[in-house]
Amino acid sequence: MARTHRGVPIRSADELVKARRAAQMAAEVLAMIEPHVVPGVTTEALDQLCHDHIVNVQGARPANVGYLGYPKTVLTSVNHVVCHGIPSPQQVLKKGDIVNLDVTGIKDGWHGDSSRMFLVGECSIAAKRLCQVTYDAMWKGIMCVKPGAHLGDVGHAIQTFAE
Repeated sequence: MARTHRGVPIRSADELVKARRAAQMAAEVLAMIEPHVVPGVTTEALDQLCHDHIVNVQGARPANVGYLGYPKTVLTSVNHVVCHGIPSPQQVLKKGDIVNLDVTGIKDGWHGDSSRMFLVGECSIAAKRLCQVTYDAMWKGIMCVKPGAHLGDVGHAIQTFAE
């Protein structure tokens, strides 16, 4: 039986290596897709590129496909869509859009889940500021992650910074 601390499993060194690799693979997908996030591309095309990379290059499985009936590899949230938009051949990105791509792959039983906000072409000052402030807020939260910290500490740091 796995060791736990307050109900949280204590992972072995091998498990941590696998978890870290799955996370690195998600980050790799987001780096790969960056040059393709341009005006005129559809969110469906971005989804297909991510799917092909996860399956054919990484030898992993897209976690989102089939999860609770979800039909795609990534979640694409354009402009005002808060999260979990569905890629579509009708959703064509245009100059000035902002789009969040959320990707999760499974490798050796471990999920790597990450997302990133992309600016499509030249964007407004407000869009750039939104992306920068949310990125900085994320780092404020990450800096709170340490042994003994609570999830509420992370949320408090993010909310305080954002406000």
